[in-house]
Amino acid sequence: MSITSQRWTSTLLLPVFAPAVIVTALLVIGTISNPQLAGEAFAATLSYITNTFGWFYMLAVAIFLVFIVSVAASRWGKIKLGPDHADPQYSFPVWFAMLFSAGYGIALLFFGVAEPVLHYASPPQGAGQTVDAARQAMQIAFFHWGFHIWAIYGLVGLVLAYFSFRHGLPLSIRSALYPLIGERIYGPIGHTVDVFAILGTLFGIATTLGLSVTQINAGLNYLWPVIPVNITVQVISIAVITGLAIISVVAGLDKGVKRLSILNMGLAVMLMLFVFIAGPSILILEAFLQNTGSYLNHIIERTFNLQAYSRSDWIGNWTLFIFGWTIAWAPFVGLFIARISRGRTIREFVMGVLLVPTIFTFLWFSIFGDTALHMIMHEGYSSLIDDVQADNAIALFKLYERLPLTSIMSFVTVILIITFFVTSSDSGSLVIDSLASGGATNTPAWQRVFWASIEGLLASGLLIAGGLSALQTMTIASALPFACIMLVAAYGMWRALIIEGHRETSLRASAHSNAGGSGLWRKRLARLVDYPSKNNVDEFLQGTALPALQHVCDGLRDSNWPAEAQNDPDNHRVILHIQKGAHIDFIYEIRLRGYPRPAFVFPEMDRDADGDEHYYRAEVFLRRGGQAYDVYGYDRAEIITDVLDQFEKYLHFLHISPGSLPWDMAEHDDMLQPIDPNTRTAQE
Repeated sequence: MSITSQRWTSTLLLPVFAPAVIVTALLVIGTISNPQLAGEAFAATLSYITNTFGWFYMLAVAIFLVFIVSVAASRWGKIKLGPDHADPQYSFPVWFAMLFSAGYGIALLFFGVAEPVLHYASPPQGAGQTVDAARQAMQIAFFHWGFHIWAIYGLVGLVLAYFSFRHGLPLSIRSALYPLIGERIYGPIGHTVDVFAILGTLFGIATTLGLSVTQINAGLNYLWPVIPVNITVQVISIAVITGLAIISVVAGLDKGVKRLSILNMGLAVMLMLFVFIAGPSILILEAFLQNTGSYLNHIIERTFNLQAYSRSDWIGNWTLFIFGWTIAWAPFVGLFIARISRGRTIREFVMGVLLVPTIFTFLWFSIFGDTALHMIMHEGYSSLIDDVQADNAIALFKLYERLPLTSIMSFVTVILIITFFVTSSDSGSLVIDSLASGGATNTPAWQRVFWASIEGLLASGLLIAGGLSALQTMTIASALPFACIMLVAAYGMWRALIIEGHRETSLRASAHSNAGGSGLWRKRLARLVDYPSKNNVDEFLQGTALPALQHVCDGLRDSNWPAEAQNDPDNHRVILHIQKGAHIDFIYEIRLRGYPRPAFVFPEMDRDADGDEHYYRAEVFLRRGGQAYDVYGYDRAEIITDVLDQFEKYLHFLHISPGSLPWDMAEHDDMLQPIDPNTRTAQE
């Protein structure tokens, strides 16, 4: 196939792609053709969902948080999101920058000043513009953007990464249901789940784009008053920045999203440091500690507070909107986080996703929010309240008026909003394209361009129809079905982890289970102090290990069990593959791996400063990854015994795990990849 034809080859899964596009097209056409009627319908829908399902959103988010914290704290926390020998693909700073930029960087720019000021002026309880109102405003902002938000993203990311990288299922929302419905995830049920995920992602991104362009418009008007604040400018902004997103999305994950994410974090930290230094620094530090303590002290109470005895629109306009928006974004951000998190343990993943972004967020709100409240309460800048109430998007720029370098900081902020916008759009396009392609990650560029364009059209259509109220309504409405899917996915992962626990008990090898007995301890001692060459281990693989696996293979075939012994000399490994029926799919591999020779071996020898000699091991790998023990020096009988020990434990695992998951049969990518014997970790 030529390069040109590859560029235009489609990977789209029609039963997912067609319904998602049709529903989106009908919505855009309907809203543009009759904006007034669409706006009224959106308002009625928002009122109904808020009054009827508000309790469900709050309960679901609480369950998400409790679930992922419990999993991380349990013995399952050490399980890797990938084979046991996998290493993280990205360094922690890059990983955090990417997940934060895709997560809610734009939201912090929009709400960092506006939300504390609005809550201070009109708190849900008590009188406004008081010390108590200021304290309450910051506690509410912390609650809205703290652990709960990242628990929603984290749950989806954790489930997808676990099933995809550890068990070989597609990187798609449908994979979370495998423990419950099995192969039916590839049928209508799985298609429906992915359609809901695509729609939720589209509406969530549209909401973010709507917030972004209103703030960009406000910033441009602030810098250049000749530019008006209206829908026309905002739609033009969407078109221009969608074009930039298309350029980034064509560049791909590493060249586009990764670089933009690092730029975003650099600019965001620069703004934070500037406001911290120019603002009331000591107050910010004191408020940060006090507000964090208040947040932790009242987290349970606020989690279940629905204002049941004091009905108002506040809960729907704030808490339910933010949680609904986050749930709608969860397929996108969760799948994106999963995609960049291969090789981390569950505990590392949860700690990284929950703690680091939350601490950063608390610092952000303390710096920007408390600076704004200090200006109002102690410097007499009360006009800031009126400005923010008139236009939320102008809040950050009005804050800069009381700080030095106003124009420069405003310009940098507009640039940062644009780059956050582009990052969200292009990473969202990558995720939606993957969902519409059944979990494929290598898709043609034209598909990603198509989805980036659809996002811009949807945001423009909803802005024309009813402004941010329309975007807000569609976000909360699209989040409702996906919240149900997330609860089912959490249950599916819990069930899978129980089976993983059985596997841990049943399949964990005893590295030298046959090391005792008459004379065998001497052979074990000899192996411990031997540092063989590459040729020695290669000869062992071909002369001892391969014949041993062939003996096992012959014995299984005599008992009518399909088995195959494979020799892969190019990649320095031998493999035994046993498969029978729907559940039995066992792989035992012995692989050559190289390590630098320790300094205590032959210390009298001169060491090479540029790279010491290597020694080599014949390590055992099962389907789950490397088992970290060496069988070099075993004779054929000992290797056969080790194979049978592992196979017996595997069969025992299947026996004690009723309904054990057929995803054990997923094709293992690691079996097909070349191995560099001179590296400590196999290429993945």
